Amino acid sequence: MYAASPCMRGGSRLVCQKVPTVWSHVDIEAVAGKPAEPQPASPSGDRDSDPVSSFFSRLLPQHGEKTEQTQHHTETESARAPVFSIVAADAQKNAEGVEFFRRNKEDILNRLKKNGSVWFRGFDLMKNEAGFMEFYSALGLLPCLDPIHSSGLRKMVAPKQAVYETVNKASLSKHYVGMHNESTFKKSAALGAFVCFKPAEKGGEFLLADGAEILKRLDPQILRELADRKVRISVTNLDFPFLESIPEPFKATLKEWMQGLIAAAVAPKFDMELEMVWGADGTPHRLQAIEPAQSPVNSHPFTRLGAWFCNLHNHSRYLRDRRPCAVPEVGMTDVYFGDLTRIPPSVVEHVDRVTRDCIVEVPMQKGDVVLVDNYRTLHGRNIFDGERMHTVTWFRGILGSEGYFGVEGGEEKQEERGTERGSGYDFAAGDALNEAINKLLVK
Repeated sequence: MYAASPCMRGGSRLVCQKVPTVWSHVDIEAVAGKPAEPQPASPSGDRDSDPVSSFFSRLLPQHGEKTEQTQHHTETESARAPVFSIVAADAQKNAEGVEFFRRNKEDILNRLKKNGSVWFRGFDLMKNEAGFMEFYSALGLLPCLDPIHSSGLRKMVAPKQAVYETVNKASLSKHYVGMHNESTFKKSAALGAFVCFKPAEKGGEFLLADGAEILKRLDPQILRELADRKVRISVTNLDFPFLESIPEPFKATLKEWMQGLIAAAVAPKFDMELEMVWGADGTPHRLQAIEPAQSPVNSHPFTRLGAWFCNLHNHSRYLRDRRPCAVPEVGMTDVYFGDLTRIPPSVVEHVDRVTRDCIVEVPMQKGDVVLVDNYRTLHGRNIFDGERMHTVTWFRGILGSEGYFGVEGGEEKQEERGTERGSGYDFAAGDALNEAINKLLVK
């Protein structure tokens, strides 16, 4: 069984915890520069008989045209993009409702294990929070807190169903969310289910990329350098320009006091093992919160498949400054080598190019769900126009699974989660900081 944090009983409720990140060694020499194995497409006959069929390499919207701001990919890139899986609804499947997912649970989870992601398209069941919960309960998925729950970047829209809002706000509609795993150095969800309750008028496509494919396509020399030197991610910038007017030696004393105060009072709230560092990016009087050095690659806890497991594509300041970005300075991030020296632009550009070559765009419609293996598949979001409402629930494992992300849990617990009334999970506990930061920094 998967050694994830348990849900702990608190009175009559079950309080779900965050799940520790599982780090495993990857033999770089065995994967660097190796061409990806082609994945054969399922015969057309299998599509008719098998409710879960392999989908073609790249998914493009079938309705409307993209805006000029949308990130484009060439036809060559499209042909090289990885294969994921799709489950498309029809009248019969919709008539079955949740029973369809109970009946096909094993097949669906096998596809997820094989391909790293499954797109459920056209189902009526998941068009509201209660139906979405029925869906993931039928698959035996056990919810957990978002790895960055206390950061405030994700608001909880339905605590009973463990549903977090993704980046939908109008103020961030022109912000391109780069490819990333939902993880920090300390915490990572095992699986995630993204659901669309309202698609954007234009753009806003959900983005997927296969971390195993990215790893294989990276230049061997660049991959070895990143793996050997490791990376550190800066998650926020706190600027104190008033320090410019403070004379020495009072300035040094004040900065040391401020550094210690913020480290003791603020950093623990984020549960990310952050180090407060002055001016890592060379900006005077800027205090940055930086994660520990970590490997950019990881071995899957169950399949042992090596994969790119790094948020450089999303967090790099170099890339953010060169694509649509609407994040205020306090929310700007960056990525350094493990010794806090800058990663050369040529290295960042190479990682960006390889990652974009592997991106699959998923034009989700209302009720669509994309289930992802968070250790295998990276996700992101395109810029958009109009209102958009996508949400996500994270999971620590699968009840009843003997191998792949299997977690302990009896039928009683699974049945408790089957309705909103009896869900029993206190996902809203300690959410005050989340709400406050969300209002101050994101809205």
